Amino acid sequence: MKRVTSVCLSSTVQRTVSFKNFILGKVNRSDKYGIWASGKAINAARVLNQLEKGSVRIVCPLGQEDNVRFMKLAQKDSLEVSSVLIPGNTRECWTVLDKTAGSTTELVVSEPVSAKITDDKVTDLLDAVSESISDSEALLVAGSRPEIWPDDMALRICQLAKDSGKIIMVDFWGADLKKLLKTCVPSIVKINEEEFTGTFGGKPGVSGLKETLLSTAKKHDTIFIVTRGDKSTFAAYQGKLYECDAEKNLSIVNTTACGDAFAAGFLYEYLASKDIKAALEKGTWCASRNAENECPGSIK
Repeated sequence: MKRVTSVCLSSTVQRTVSFKNFILGKVNRSDKYGIWASGKAINAARVLNQLEKGSVRIVCPLGQEDNVRFMKLAQKDSLEVSSVLIPGNTRECWTVLDKTAGSTTELVVSEPVSAKITDDKVTDLLDAVSESISDSEALLVAGSRPEIWPDDMALRICQLAKDSGKIIMVDFWGADLKKLLKTCVPSIVKINEEEFTGTFGGKPGVSGLKETLLSTAKKHDTIFIVTRGDKSTFAAYQGKLYECDAEKNLSIVNTTACGDAFAAGFLYEYLASKDIKAALEKGTWCASRNAENECPGSIK
């Protein structure tokens, strides 16, 4: 497999704390704790690297106050990172796992800085992306855009890859996705059901979702994928609807980053075979293995 450039504007220090039984309003003592370099595109990169070591390079901003810690965490997972330092600290996400309830609760801490990123930092990040995609076959851009970055940041990143003839997969939604689709249609759009309906609307129910998915994919002439948690995943391209059943009877540990693992698996197989059905199956397999692991974005 050729290299993928994975861009994450919302780099995260992920702390996952496991409890036998978590009770609100009480003192709760954990039985397990883990910390990882994270963020949607970074979680996906970890899975890609587990599928094939050395197949991915991450480009991301990091808070200058704690970038050394983040890089050490990335190195533990053999992740190659090209970073741009910005003021403050990298944001954090705390995940609480309640073994008795079988629940996963995410607590996302606010972004490291409130002021807009300066033009030189925007240029530095775009230069890092441009350098990375020069020897990449594909670009993956995943995760929300913090408001400190310009509202066309995702578009500008994707345009670099488009101009170089690369395959582009995106996993974000809302206004940023609509802006992108107007001028730089990616090869693959992957979002979950709530994000899809929040962006494109449509009639209620499964039939309404399928109808809107087919029309949206046809309008933009690109592959659209909608993941639905523990339900089957839908995809549409050129008037054809695809469906892949979710795996059943999993020993679920942590559902965080299942969508990111799916994106990694789909892109990995699609780059190899250009077979949408096979890519859906690989993505589903990766998402299932991720759910069985404590580390977000892991299939091992």
